[in-house]
Amino acid sequence: MEIFVVPTASATGSVAAGILAAVIRSKPDAVLGLATGGSPLPIYRALADHTVDMSAVRGFALDEYVGLPAGHPESYAEVVRREVTERLHLDPAKVTVPDGSAADPERAAADYDAAIAAAGGIDVQILGIGHNGHLAFNEPGSALDSRTRVEVLTERTREANARYFSAPSDVPARCITQGLGTIMEARHLLLVVNGADKAGILAAALNGPVTAECPASILQRHPHVTVVADEAAASQLAPGSGQVAVRVAGAAAVA
Repeated sequence: MEIFVVPTASATGSVAAGILAAVIRSKPDAVLGLATGGSPLPIYRALADHTVDMSAVRGFALDEYVGLPAGHPESYAEVVRREVTERLHLDPAKVTVPDGSAADPERAAADYDAAIAAAGGIDVQILGIGHNGHLAFNEPGSALDSRTRVEVLTERTREANARYFSAPSDVPARCITQGLGTIMEARHLLLVVNGADKAGILAAALNGPVTAECPASILQRHPHVTVVADEAAASQLAPGSGQVAVRVAGAAAVA
């Protein structure tokens, strides 16, 4: 595991974008796992400034709400369209999001898992981490080998996402999410974390025991993980087995 500690949240986007640009240059039809939320969005803004042809890049979103109508501005399909597909000039036909409005969401989840496998798997999976340690929408208690499925969101997660909606009650209670087992099959995991409010859970994920109560702790079992964190988020990290910390742009390194 390598950890880049940078001074600011915007710098996390720049460092992560540089990693992705290098992957795309070496493999123009790379399959990216696309995360939304506050931490990953700066990555796409920074990546748009790179002179790299992304027309052949394929993408699979991590998750989607269940029950939002097509075109809802806070559906992840719309967020991915605005922030990723259009910004990076990707081919919309090559970018896939779980069908949260499907009549049978459980079947839609299984089909999505199969579609990722049919594409040859994900080369780089972009990730954020929730305050309770969730990856994608895998809430505490999720099986560490879980597959893409319908999940019930915790109240804490719904409260955290309420800022994107008119009222907390508007946040859907269910979602389709890639499972932890699905995420772990990606060849490279790229976790981006910002803010002092994430410091405790990031330390638990990287330095604590691997447990379903902290889903992000499963990262410790993946052979190729890159963490990009700002100084505030990295403030509670301690040296861990197999972790290599890198100083970036004058930031304090974890060592």
